[in-house]
Amino acid sequence: MKKNSMLNINTLSSILLLSVFSVISSFATIQSDGTYVFKKSIADDATPAVLQKVLSLDKNKPNELKFEKGVYHFYSEKGLEKFCYISNHDDVMVRTAFPIFNFKNLTIDGQGSTFIFHGKMIPFLIDGSENIDIKNVSIDWEVSFHSEATIVAIDEKNKTFDMSISDEYPYEIRNDQLIFIKEYYEHDLGQTIMYDPKRKAIMFDTESYTNLSGSSKNKVSRNLDKIEYKYETDHRGKFFKNLGRENSLVVKEVKPGVVRVFNHRKKMPPVGMVLTAKGDQSVNRLAPAFRVTNTDGFNGTNVNIHHAGGMGIIAENSSDLILDNFNITPSNGRMVSTTADATHFVGCRGKVVLKNSTFQNQLDDAMNVHGTYQKIVDVLDGNRLGVRMGHSQQQGFQIGKQGDAIGLVRLSNSFFPYNKLSIKSIQYINGRYQIITFNEELPKEVQPGDLIENLDAYPDLLVENCTISNNRARGLLISNPVNTVVRNNFFSTEMEAILIPVESGHWYESGNGANIVIDNNVFQDNQHSGFSRGVIRFVTDDDNENIAFKNITITNNTFNQFDNMILEIANTDGLLFSKNTITNSGTFPMLHPKNPAITVKTSKNIVFKRNKYKGKAKQILQKDDSMSKLRFK
Repeated sequence: MKKNSMLNINTLSSILLLSVFSVISSFATIQSDGTYVFKKSIADDATPAVLQKVLSLDKNKPNELKFEKGVYHFYSEKGLEKFCYISNHDDVMVRTAFPIFNFKNLTIDGQGSTFIFHGKMIPFLIDGSENIDIKNVSIDWEVSFHSEATIVAIDEKNKTFDMSISDEYPYEIRNDQLIFIKEYYEHDLGQTIMYDPKRKAIMFDTESYTNLSGSSKNKVSRNLDKIEYKYETDHRGKFFKNLGRENSLVVKEVKPGVVRVFNHRKKMPPVGMVLTAKGDQSVNRLAPAFRVTNTDGFNGTNVNIHHAGGMGIIAENSSDLILDNFNITPSNGRMVSTTADATHFVGCRGKVVLKNSTFQNQLDDAMNVHGTYQKIVDVLDGNRLGVRMGHSQQQGFQIGKQGDAIGLVRLSNSFFPYNKLSIKSIQYINGRYQIITFNEELPKEVQPGDLIENLDAYPDLLVENCTISNNRARGLLISNPVNTVVRNNFFSTEMEAILIPVESGHWYESGNGANIVIDNNVFQDNQHSGFSRGVIRFVTDDDNENIAFKNITITNNTFNQFDNMILEIANTDGLLFSKNTITNSGTFPMLHPKNPAITVKTSKNIVFKRNKYKGKAKQILQKDDSMSKLRFK
């Protein structure tokens, strides 16, 4: 080969290398420690550059990705596509720019940046990983998954009301139904609730006005009783819930941007209030901000989530999840942040920590922690069971891993397991049905209809120094039999501040409550939506007197409540309520003035001492005959 030919080849190679480095340098810089820093030049659509970098990383060594501080847009068109079964969400095909699958020791640092997403995306999709840190980033959507309208007029005589809809929420009216149009998504009115724009919180007594009464019994329904189902059906699932119902709410446009609503059967909503709508319950949870599964070690630090089409974070079958300064708050003048829970943990173990965080204006609980009941439908042989997921939005959930302890539960007899087995293997048949093989022989008493739960899949839980307010539903919904500490928090929610349930009839969320400390919190005007319930409530959905809750301590808290009911205790063995102060705030008129402050039933070993009561209830303590000597002190 000629010398000048070699020179040309070398020159060409240099040009190509320079070209490659030029492309890299236009997207990012690489620091001396190997940290990859994305430049703001990718901000118009960061999805392609971020996705390709994530896919190129060596997953078995530590990696750190940073972003120059700025505003980055992420579009779904070039995102990685994946079908996901997501607990307490819709099962959907989604796209992501951050497919964090099987990584070890990955850090993503936004350095104060804002990530704005477009369309049906899950910003962070994390699975099968270890030690994942996401920090210093804010997450939002350009177009929200919910919609808002302001009440501008009511007609009590004709039972109609008018709503003004801003340009931020494009809409159509089809067959007298109001449909809000998004980027590659649309929703009807569906689930609705009122917000008070002055308080930027759920409207007082909203239960008298919403949900909008959108359906009624249909007029024609023939021979449905002749359809036979061999196996159990979910009558609240997407298909069955519509049987026998038809739309009754009618919407007409009065003028551009103003619509009139007919046939609402509750009270006419007050002028000036903001109606928020997120569509039908079976199709309105499809894009959480974080989805974490089968991951050991997740830290979310200095993270702000301003919106998501579902939960802020949904974590399943994971361990050691620490959220510090992990905030859910609305942006851009919106009433709503996330359209479902702020945080949700299913079958998680190790430590789960929420601290120094704010959860506001989400359309469901600030936190929900639980396991999952699965129903035994087949006793197949000596060590195999066929089990079924009870709720349609928990399809695909695998109850545990090899070696996990599984409890056999018959709730009519006890809320605690009557026997224990350990998992040898799980055969996934479909999203609803799985076959579990155990290391041990099945006990003779096991039978179809019993439930199973994973006894190893509950965490040591800490909720500390958090503000939870202005949202729909509860503050904390906790079904955790291990250890729970709730301290130094502020609660002001439209339903219970803290709900400790056993739930086996709809969501099949397993776990009773034990070893719970609720200390030094402030409870301000909870239950202001209209329900006659306690601020803190222990309840089961099985009507029996079996003990479900043990070893509860509620101390040094302040309850400044407009209504009477503070505490509901049921099915409890061992509860100390001490050094608490209860006052009447006078913020709102009482909704249930005949209620006592505290109710106790089907319980034992309940102690009240050194409390201060300055409320207005005529009866402080209401109890059943089993505790005739119990006194409030």
